[in-house]
Amino acid sequence: MPKINNESFYINALKKHGHTPKGLNWKDKRSQNIRFEIILEFLKDRLHHDTKVIDAGCGFGDFYLYSKKQGFEFEYIGYDVLQKFANITESRIGKKAYKKDILSDELDEADYYIASGSLNILTKFETYLFIKRCFEHSTKGFVFNFLEGDGFEKNFNTLDRDEVISYAKELGAKVSVKDGYLSGDVSLFLERV
Repeated sequence: MPKINNESFYINALKKHGHTPKGLNWKDKRSQNIRFEIILEFLKDRLHHDTKVIDAGCGFGDFYLYSKKQGFEFEYIGYDVLQKFANITESRIGKKAYKKDILSDELDEADYYIASGSLNILTKFETYLFIKRCFEHSTKGFVFNFLEGDGFEKNFNTLDRDEVISYAKELGAKVSVKDGYLSGDVSLFLERV
């Protein structure tokens, strides 16, 4: 797994594509929304107005906007490693967003952490640390997606599903899996038991 410079990877996409899914290096809005839909499938019966959700790698706050459009209302906080993206999230959705490096900064506790696309440029070590820290700071669970297999741009790192599931179980999580919604994309819900 190559080490990719997070800031240049995302700032260059933002300059080229603006505040769009491609500005976050997503393939397109459709694939972004499909991933959000899967996250909501895991959480749909768990989200209430007082449920606190931290979006780890919030980008432009699109997950919150998509969720609101689907009729979900909850307490949302965005974290992004880039201050520029945290600022964009706050101005777009009117919710708090902070510059936070999930791998090293102090994290707040939330009912749920979610991450969509946030693992795709991390090294394997960073990925497992990211998963561990989000799960440790959630009181109810962590939902995230990742890429597996071949056929992705060289900038994206892939993971082995069985290894990720095994690691999640070592953390003490009850693991639920969804796949087949997009080629090479897997979503996991690590639930506290």
